[in-house]
Amino acid sequence: MFFSKLDSLSNAVKLISDNQRVTDIEEISIHDAHRRVLAEDIIAFHDSPPFDKSAMDGFALIAEETFGASNSAPKKFKIVDAIGAGDFSSKTVKDNEAIVIATGAPIPDGANAVLMKEYTTTDGDDLTIYSQVTPGENISPKSEDIEKGQKILDRNTFIRYQELGLIASAGYDTVKVYKKPKVKLIITGNELVEPTKEEIDKAKIINSNQFTIKAMVEDSGAICEICHAGDTFDEVKEAVLEASKDYDVIMTTGGTAISKGDVVLDVVDDLGEILFHGVAIRPGKPAGAGIVNGKMVFTFSGQPVAAMSQFDMFARKYLFEMQGREFDFHIVKRISQLKIPSQLGRTDFIRAVSDDECAKHVLNRGSGIIRSMVEANSYIIIDENDEGYQKDDLVDVVLFDSLLW
Repeated sequence: MFFSKLDSLSNAVKLISDNQRVTDIEEISIHDAHRRVLAEDIIAFHDSPPFDKSAMDGFALIAEETFGASNSAPKKFKIVDAIGAGDFSSKTVKDNEAIVIATGAPIPDGANAVLMKEYTTTDGDDLTIYSQVTPGENISPKSEDIEKGQKILDRNTFIRYQELGLIASAGYDTVKVYKKPKVKLIITGNELVEPTKEEIDKAKIINSNQFTIKAMVEDSGAICEICHAGDTFDEVKEAVLEASKDYDVIMTTGGTAISKGDVVLDVVDDLGEILFHGVAIRPGKPAGAGIVNGKMVFTFSGQPVAAMSQFDMFARKYLFEMQGREFDFHIVKRISQLKIPSQLGRTDFIRAVSDDECAKHVLNRGSGIIRSMVEANSYIIIDENDEGYQKDDLVDVVLFDSLLW
């Protein structure tokens, strides 16, 4: 089935958003938490650092005893102990005494500064200093980074390597995160064959969508498994029905336009509910979405570039937000180097090459030309209320790199 009236892009996106689901929560080792999304607030179990510590190698001493020291007026101290990293001293520093200290070691009692060793000379236990320090200098105070009981990260925070270090410092060896969505990608099409160096039979074409869409799913933080179905109603129905039992999201390629053997939307209509079919966009007008057994179904074109663009328009945001991570297009402004025609009532995602100032659309941009996506690094987005852009107009651009998980 095909709806004669096309939905606007904004309405189609809203229909998906109205049916947004979030994955369950799992507790995993912090070793596996990089690039996951927190499903809990992080409350520190410890102060960090847990004590006043030396910020560099040098000598722990009383700052006031160093005042006036210089190259022309050195001062003498007695070394009474040494502290390595992971060790501590039971001695209390007194006037004109110093303790050798390593970076990260606890500041001994009595000391209130660390003098860098570069400003000293030693002869056995005798220390000569040639510079002064102020109280607190070269000391990282207790709980300077984290205070015990403090909330240091909010739920729904994306865990980069920086957050990973903070979580570990707070005392967590496991962390609660949103589960990765499991996506079933159903490739339809009797004409499709696997990649081969051999000559391909007449009327057959290599199935590239399975590779591009699977990679895009993984670039959205999710897990993807692939199956294939012929262009019959029963085969597609069986594949969709089985996928709806074990997977969080279903995606199909092919079988969405008005042509012989295109049955995907008929299957979705039979098994569940169609949210929309047909959107006023270019490329990818036949895009559709629906619900089967409570699972979101995205139906993409069999044309490779259209399928990739449809994924970016509809599915990427859904997968991000399933995992508690907000997603919106990061729009930047660029100067168009060429005239770009469009038409009112349709949103265009134009493949383009963009730099820090300008954007130039890729001229050869049919919906099946994969090479045009390789040559591009961005989309120029033309809103449905615009009829296009003139040369030197400011245009809305989304860089491909900004779309990644």
